[in-house]
Amino acid sequence: MAAVVELAQVSKRYRLSHERSRTLQDIWLGLFKGKRSARIEEFWALRDVSLQIGQGESVALIGPNGAGKSTALKIISRIIDPTHGMVRVRGRMSALIELGAGFHGDLTGRDNIFLNGSVLGFSRRDMQARFDAIVSFAELEQFIDTEIKRWSVGMIMRLGFAMATSVSPDILITDEILAVGDESFQRKCLRRIKTFRQEGGTILFVSHDMHAVRDLCDRSIWLDHGRVQMDGPTDEVVARYLASDRDQPSPTTLMAQAPLKDVPQIVGKAR
Repeated sequence: MAAVVELAQVSKRYRLSHERSRTLQDIWLGLFKGKRSARIEEFWALRDVSLQIGQGESVALIGPNGAGKSTALKIISRIIDPTHGMVRVRGRMSALIELGAGFHGDLTGRDNIFLNGSVLGFSRRDMQARFDAIVSFAELEQFIDTEIKRWSVGMIMRLGFAMATSVSPDILITDEILAVGDESFQRKCLRRIKTFRQEGGTILFVSHDMHAVRDLCDRSIWLDHGRVQMDGPTDEVVARYLASDRDQPSPTTLMAQAPLKDVPQIVGKAR
């Protein structure tokens, strides 16, 4: 099976600036001398991640918040560049990563459809042929000529999903796209993703909904602290991930196990 997405030893580093506590005198001196008192911290969102995704595979990235899932998707989608490593993507890619990304709030839904289509390399004639299907799927006929800055978050998500899945991608990338919107539209999205999968499309799916992960993906990759913890059949990877999560003591458990003198006392007035 030919790889359509390939990452080799990919790492991503961010530099975080932490301002030190300063006196008013320090601030004034800094203004005149052009100096800033700040501590720079290195944060590695990904460390040495290597993976291959074959044509027609449905693969989930799972893990806790801050594990590096969204960073990996942004690197694959060419939104950001890796600090180290190599990335290869073969085929037309459609990514739903940041809700509303690529949409202009002062433009109507109609104008945004044609604008995004042109960015993806489609002519106005191409988008005109797709227009009715996009609007119908998103169920936005009544609002399509309204500026999208007046839309709700759910409406923007509907248009984004309809656009991403209507432009004939080879690879579909979604990040928590089912976390927004009502239940009926979520089911509608899942049906379209399954149809895309049955037609041989490649899916890279990020979600905290393990039921959806099991339903859509045969293979899962578990990330934690920017590193691959496990890569394999979804049922096995999800089971290990959930077991590891249960092994972590909750704040309530930690308080229950702490000596009485270490437990903070909450004093209040009864109402």
